[in-house]
Amino acid sequence: MDPFSRSWTALREAVAALPDPDFARPSGCTRWLVRDLVCHLVVDAQDVLITLVTPAGTPPTHDAAAYWTVTDTPPTGDDPLDALTVRLAAAYEDPALLKFHLDDVGSAAGRAARLADPVTPVATQDMVLTTADYLSAYVLEWTLHHLDLIAHLPDAPPPPAEGLSHSRALLERITGEPFPASLSDPDALLLGTGRRPPTAGERAQLGPLAGRLPFVLG
Repeated sequence: MDPFSRSWTALREAVAALPDPDFARPSGCTRWLVRDLVCHLVVDAQDVLITLVTPAGTPPTHDAAAYWTVTDTPPTGDDPLDALTVRLAAAYEDPALLKFHLDDVGSAAGRAARLADPVTPVATQDMVLTTADYLSAYVLEWTLHHLDLIAHLPDAPPPPAEGLSHSRALLERITGEPFPASLSDPDALLLGTGRRPPTAGERAQLGPLAGRLPFVLG
């Protein structure tokens, strides 16, 4: 449970420390401002709460890696749910309200995760996972979105090292592809998920793997 709690706490603290003008800056998510990303995190926190109180009556069907699907089609921002998130975020108007909602729902999700039995199967999106695997999958969600949050905010704190290494290892399990040890954990995650293109030097380090990028997670 610890990587989940530390990653989620660090992400919420990073949001809480943002000055109001930063909410109107771009994020690392296609066509989303920081405020849109933060609104998405509120929805994510709600999903965590719902899943943790939805025990399954059947054995697990998926683990943390199988929770994710991989495509080669980067997001465009035109998905109806993405568009809804943008409208919801704009409705907050005052960033303080968005911060408050994330802190309120996010704190509850964090408490629920700490109290949950790690071996209990839970149901989500037509899958059954142990609670531990479900929360492990969400470390990758929190870590990638922390990188998205700070993409254009150089003074904001980065994700915890533990969450970065956990997420890199999980991405390698999901894709079946180890990334070169010469790449840092943040770079492996950013390049691997298509959040930025590789430089010429990074393409050389990646070798044949460069031709398979990006791995778009959903």
